[in-house]
Amino acid sequence: MQDRAITNSAVADIEAVTHATHDEVARQRFCSVLRRHAIQDFANALESDYRGRVAPNLPAAPASWREIDRAMENEASYRFYSTLRYNAQEMCFLSVQPEVERALPELVAVARAAAERNPAGGSLTLDPAFEVPAYVTTLDVHLTPGCFHSEFTADDVAQGAVVNLGARVFTAQQSHRSWGGVARVVSRWIKATYPDVRPLRMLDIGTTSGKNLLPYVEAFEGVEAHGIDVGAPLLRYGHAVAEHHGLPVHFSQQNAEQTNFPDGHFDLIVSSFFFHEIPVWATKKVLAECQRLLKPGGLMVHQELPAHHLVDAWENYFWNWDTRNNNEPAYTAFRNQDPIELMANAGFDRAASFAHILPDINAYPDRAAAFAWDEPGRPRHGKGGWYVFGSRKPA
Repeated sequence: MQDRAITNSAVADIEAVTHATHDEVARQRFCSVLRRHAIQDFANALESDYRGRVAPNLPAAPASWREIDRAMENEASYRFYSTLRYNAQEMCFLSVQPEVERALPELVAVARAAAERNPAGGSLTLDPAFEVPAYVTTLDVHLTPGCFHSEFTADDVAQGAVVNLGARVFTAQQSHRSWGGVARVVSRWIKATYPDVRPLRMLDIGTTSGKNLLPYVEAFEGVEAHGIDVGAPLLRYGHAVAEHHGLPVHFSQQNAEQTNFPDGHFDLIVSSFFFHEIPVWATKKVLAECQRLLKPGGLMVHQELPAHHLVDAWENYFWNWDTRNNNEPAYTAFRNQDPIELMANAGFDRAASFAHILPDINAYPDRAAAFAWDEPGRPRHGKGGWYVFGSRKPA
């Protein structure tokens, strides 16, 4: 958000409220570098160790990622890699907690002002009786202390700040990850592939604080944008960000399995990094709800992790590490699904459905078309491209 022109000063910039000390900045930079080393450099070294030393000594070539997992689980390279990656992940969010705790009264005040004034024309709707699903409350997802939903004071916004600031530490050393980067990729692809889709009303499910919703508001002029999530602190934080930047977004605390919107309410439904965080049974409910909410002729695009059958055994092994180690128990089960089949079972037309890798704007600035799965040089998800699945409802 730092590069956005400030168009509304009626609400203070909640992203500028916290201030890290010299030592905290040093710690955060170290955490960024350490995590990048773990997930990129060390991951490459782990693969080299497997292919060069472990695999040649196996009785047969592994046919699946699970066989690779069994072969590697007691290897020193894997154990060191997992230890480093786990701790680096956790440290990213822990590194921002002190500055958030110091600034919490001011953060809460800014979020309250945004909710009271709504100068940009957006809204924030919270439900004091809302029941956060057990699949969110049971674990600190992503090893984020307090997860997405925890509240410890009135109108608490701390988790919104921890998730947002921690994510910046998390991604700071990865050039292919940027604020709202997924939304910029997807919106460009929609314009190139579906030029007749000009959404008047859109929904982002699992919006957190709207990081990948706000760029759609800029991409589709005049769109009425809605974002839902189960975490009230995230929604308060995101609403304050949107109001400060003059973007009218309507945030509401809802479970995407069953929302209060009327049938056929949206021209466009999107999500980013959402489905692998919820159980498969919940995914089926959410997709059925998307089918209900989408207008005839409307488009649904979900950015996610690639399904098992679309990538090789090693890539599956790499991705599924998070299931066991990153408090994401639904990760592998979701990736084991065929997204086309999931959408068909939810009532979407198979022929109008898709699962693609979209070119990242930073890596392929002149390309808007999706990559074919058998295309030479196709990038991996997260390294030059983003995996999406979705469908278009018949007009």
